[in-house]
Amino acid sequence: MITDSEFHRVVTYVKRISGIDLSEKRVLINGRLKNYLLRNGYNSYNEYMEKVERDPKGKEARNLINALTTNHTYFMREFEHMEFMQREILPKLKVKEATRRDLRIWSGASSTGEEPYTIAMVLRDFFGMEQPKWDTKILATDISTKVLEHASKGKYLSEQIEPLPDRWRKKYFKKVGEMEYQATQELRNEVIFRQFNLMNSFPFRKPFHVIFLRNVMIYFDDDTKRQLLRKIYDFLEPGGYLFVGTTEAVDRKGTEFRYVQPSIYQK
Repeated sequence: MITDSEFHRVVTYVKRISGIDLSEKRVLINGRLKNYLLRNGYNSYNEYMEKVERDPKGKEARNLINALTTNHTYFMREFEHMEFMQREILPKLKVKEATRRDLRIWSGASSTGEEPYTIAMVLRDFFGMEQPKWDTKILATDISTKVLEHASKGKYLSEQIEPLPDRWRKKYFKKVGEMEYQATQELRNEVIFRQFNLMNSFPFRKPFHVIFLRNVMIYFDDDTKRQLLRKIYDFLEPGGYLFVGTTEAVDRKGTEFRYVQPSIYQK
């Protein structure tokens, strides 16, 4: 069982590296790491953390973040955001960016890929035959290398793609096993997956028109949230949109975002 000092050590490290506050998640930490430590011959959490802290860019540090970051997502989750984008945002951007034809959308916590692939399908629906004339590639990032590996392959069980409309399932997914489907190469080409830690400086060359940061900030304390939202604001185009999870809210006193409707904000 994890001791108080070991628990504090893990929590402090994860907060410093990722911004995620696990101070109320003792059962989760013990449950997700206990068997890993046993399988890999560690005698204690302290022994494991010494290795992690000695090489913060090494394999064990990556494994720790992969194990402790929660990645729960599914197709059609909070689909009202996609409908709002198709109905309200894309028609305006099509006019505004008619000359450059460059749309910049970032899925900032892409997990196993359901969100960015859904965005890609919405964009293909909206632009139709005109899409080849536009750059609509989506940047999809996550702190976990494990989920990004899964996402880039685009493979899902049949029940995972079941919520999708029939036409999307038939057009964008091919059966590759008994119960498994894979996103077509055409769809996978629309998403650029990259490992990225939201606590780091943003390296992006151009601001985004739309940023999805859904169901992430629930794991951050208020100060970390404010700092992240300031960075997000700076990297949005004027008039750009931020989507957060439907159970989340942005503290408008601490940021300059304009409230549009629940979970949707604008610069």
